[in-house]
Amino acid sequence: MFDTAPTQRAVTERSLAFKTQDGAELVGRMYRPKQRPFAAVVLNSATGVPQTFYTHFARWLAAERGMAVLTYDHRGLGRSYAGPMRRVQADMTDWGIRDQVAARRAMRREVPETQLWVIGHSLGAMLLPNQPEMDDVARVIGVASGMVHHNDHPWPYRALALNFWFAMGPLATLICGYMPGKSLRFGEDLPSGVFWQWRKWCTSRSFYDADIGPRLPAPNWQNSARVRLHAFTDDDLIPPPQVARLAKVYGTEPVVVDPRDHGVKNVGHLGAFSRRNKAIWPVLLED
Repeated sequence: MFDTAPTQRAVTERSLAFKTQDGAELVGRMYRPKQRPFAAVVLNSATGVPQTFYTHFARWLAAERGMAVLTYDHRGLGRSYAGPMRRVQADMTDWGIRDQVAARRAMRREVPETQLWVIGHSLGAMLLPNQPEMDDVARVIGVASGMVHHNDHPWPYRALALNFWFAMGPLATLICGYMPGKSLRFGEDLPSGVFWQWRKWCTSRSFYDADIGPRLPAPNWQNSARVRLHAFTDDDLIPPPQVARLAKVYGTEPVVVDPRDHGVKNVGHLGAFSRRNKAIWPVLLED
């Protein structure tokens, strides 16, 4: 356990570059309290969300909860960008397996002999059961992470998803050689391999089953870590039933959070890490 009373601590920050086993160079940022950290936290981003999105949350964990935190960008994105985007060779399996494993290894080197936590946003917790080297992870906190099919979205968001997967997204990716998320107002630009595999999973009722093999191991969660997967009642992208689907892989049940219970107007899929929703942050750390 840790002291839940807010205590402001001095925090140091620095850039940290590290490589994946297949040679991709990733760039992250390390946040550390001046004293010995209570835990070492690897913060895995959602699909196409740059690490800068989590800056304030990472500083809060370090300053008020005494944790060392590593944020980073998946290959081809943000500070790990090695463009042009149309030449970036990456798919969801690279991001969700190789890059995330490399980040944990980097954190172990930087902060050894400290309990290791993983906080995963969306994709950031989705493939942990498929990953190797999870035995020393003491805690997993999933935020808006689940396994979703395009028909699982509520209306009217479902119309937006259908357009993204079957019309605008494929057409734009074929034309540009990458998914131009910024131009389409669908978030960040994505490597074409990420878009096509993400589309394949989210338009199949069996999700990633067709890709299980040497590159994407089958899920086999046998870790003794404390697992808590948070679903938000106003998340149209990954609604609570889809978080529950992933929770079954972990052998647990989701924690469904109504933002209004915490004085927050809305959270949705991305808002849990926003400073305006800081009241949610302690909820994410509850046992």
